[in-house]
Amino acid sequence: SLALDMDQKAMKTKLLSEGTFLGLYARGHWEYAARTNCTGAVGILPITDDHEIILVEQFRIPLQAYVIEIPAGLAGDEAEFSDESLAQTAARELLEETGYRAAKITPLMSSPTSPGMTTEMVSFFAATELTQEHSGGGTEQEDIVVHRVPIAGLDAWIHRQQANDRLVDVKIHACLYLASQQ
Repeated sequence: SLALDMDQKAMKTKLLSEGTFLGLYARGHWEYAARTNCTGAVGILPITDDHEIILVEQFRIPLQAYVIEIPAGLAGDEAEFSDESLAQTAARELLEETGYRAAKITPLMSSPTSPGMTTEMVSFFAATELTQEHSGGGTEQEDIVVHRVPIAGLDAWIHRQQANDRLVDVKIHACLYLASQQ
């Protein structure tokens, strides 16, 4: 009800714990996490002229598993890039993680990542007119494998990845849908 919404908004936020990158908070009976070190998050769907998408794979510590994802990153988490726009962050993260530079970065949508658990919002972009400059792999702290996958064969490719114990992030499909609506 609207009265409940107003009560929830009026409640004070209580700090439960805060680390270098995440904070855990409570508002009323609800606990949630928030990032403490950035101003936003971006996700990028890179689409080649050959109708392929560029995906990344990396081991995700919270899941203790390898995950196939779209390239992504945080905005404002590094002092040297603190005044980048979200589109500039998307272009930089794309190049770092995949080795591809995009001549065109198109906004798709902003969305909560997991609204019952975190305040995080991610801004999605399509990246097109790609030129490969290096093999990718991320920064020194990352160990990223780059996959170039034909869109027409994506479903079969994903099934093979899942059969090999890879988790697949649904944001791949969401971004493909959003890009198809452009």
